Amino acid sequence: MSFFTLNDKPFSKKWFISHTLIILGSFILASGLVLFITPYKIVPGGVYGISIVLHYLFGTPVGLMALVFDIPLTIIGVKVLGPRFGYKTVLGFSLTAVFNDTLTYFWGFKPLVAGDTLLSCIFGGVMMGLGLGLIFRSKATSGGSDIIAMIIAKYTGIPLGRLMIYVDSVIVLFGLLVFRDWKIPLYSWIVIFITGKVIDIILEGVSSDKSIFIISEKHDEIRDKIINNLNRGGTFIEGKGMFNNADRKIIFTVVNRRELAILEEYIHKIDPKAFLTILDATEILGEGFKSLKEKVSD
Repeated sequence: MSFFTLNDKPFSKKWFISHTLIILGSFILASGLVLFITPYKIVPGGVYGISIVLHYLFGTPVGLMALVFDIPLTIIGVKVLGPRFGYKTVLGFSLTAVFNDTLTYFWGFKPLVAGDTLLSCIFGGVMMGLGLGLIFRSKATSGGSDIIAMIIAKYTGIPLGRLMIYVDSVIVLFGLLVFRDWKIPLYSWIVIFITGKVIDIILEGVSSDKSIFIISEKHDEIRDKIINNLNRGGTFIEGKGMFNNADRKIIFTVVNRRELAILEEYIHKIDPKAFLTILDATEILGEGFKSLKEKVSD
């Protein structure tokens, strides 16, 4: 069994794209840390949160200390969880550490935006989320404290997402104990929140598509409108009403905002008593939208 997984064929188009994403993402992540986060003693969770605290305690380089944590954590993760961490993960956290300390050498520890911690948290969180999102798009992971959460999840059964929040929160509170300033954890949680939201946008995209469930006696007319006028498809779902146990046909379809307005107006005209449930569709894969093949090959 190999120590690390190797999925992309070397020097193929996919290989070049994934490595470009890792390099660019690592640079953006490091820039966000150096320019906005570290100068204000913000503790953004993960190994960089610990490394920033140690830097202000002992003067150690932030990137180097992050690398010191990442390497043994990755080895332990491989031993406990198996070779699920590709060499791209190692490349990602190594480049981030190199970029971080190189930028620090030339830039120093002065913030890009002096005297405005909140603005620095916002832009720092955006840059960290963008960098991590690009790294994740290359099918790599961020390593570090994520591995701790994965190991705990294996033995406790606690959901991984919740554990990652717990681990990051413990690291943030570590910063509070060291710096003895309540502003630091509050600003740090702002950074963690923004980072997570930006990662979601990078991975899932910004979508205006809506998923709709429609219950109406005029289901055939609505079907014709969706197919012939909106040029969309859909699915009939057989159901029963709870009050009278009557058979119902439920229409499920996906449209964009403009098409939703047209469809709502039409349904109101032919059946004002129709029941609609409208949900934000984070990502739509399939005919008429982004193909699953295109998604997987990104």
